[in-house]
Amino acid sequence: NMLELFLRKYFKTPKGEKIAGVLLVIMTVVPLFLIVLMLCNLVISIQSRPVSHVFGMIFLIYLASTTIAFRELTDSARNVVNSLKESSIEAARCRLSMIVGRDTKHLEQKGILKATMETLAENMSDGIIAPVFYLTIGGLPVAMAYKAINTLDSMVGYRSDKYIKFGWAAAKLDDIANYIPARITGLLIVVVSFFVSRSLFTAHCSLKTMLRDGRNHLSPNSGIPEAAMAGALGVRFGGPSTYGGVLIDKPYIGEERHTSDIFYLDASEKAIK
Repeated sequence: NMLELFLRKYFKTPKGEKIAGVLLVIMTVVPLFLIVLMLCNLVISIQSRPVSHVFGMIFLIYLASTTIAFRELTDSARNVVNSLKESSIEAARCRLSMIVGRDTKHLEQKGILKATMETLAENMSDGIIAPVFYLTIGGLPVAMAYKAINTLDSMVGYRSDKYIKFGWAAAKLDDIANYIPARITGLLIVVVSFFVSRSLFTAHCSLKTMLRDGRNHLSPNSGIPEAAMAGALGVRFGGPSTYGGVLIDKPYIGEERHTSDIFYLDASEKAIK
């Protein structure tokens, strides 16, 4: 984006790139927080004007809804699964590429389904639980600030040569912001797995896998909900994946109860529901 190009123009050394990354976070998150805070205060201050106040509240509710990505998340995952059910693996790869960072060009059905379930578990925290958490504890300004942090991480928080320094601040701040929500998400998956399956064994597997494999991930947070999901569904995540043509051998999370593609397809549909 324009701000990144502007900062890179003046900070070209490795140390300078880190400073530029910090400035990018400050120049994006702080103004957004202050603007939304002023909007909230403005809406509160016009309570004596009922019509303006109502329209202001509707606008704030709309802003709050933009922080939560429930429908987008489930619809995107469902589109991938539906493509596979229609035997259109190329369409499934294309749709998967829109919601994951890994290369999807050579993935077969099982790999596509694994990636879909992984991103469902991870984004359940980022896209649903975390925004609700910050809306609850800090209101709309804090929730919007969180969304900005999370978006910056998805834009520049990569371990590539280009972003390893520049995206450091965004990635670290995102890790901090998601620490509590990720663990809440993992526990919620454990609880929900019991009510959905009506089986203590399923909930036990989910909790056990979360505690055992939750740290088997490059991210300090993503592994928690992924492990809880893997244990609940009886699937295995992780393993070798390519990102931008670079093979990354990620630790495995969970254990397979069955290895067939049909089992993974059924597990994917359960995860979406």
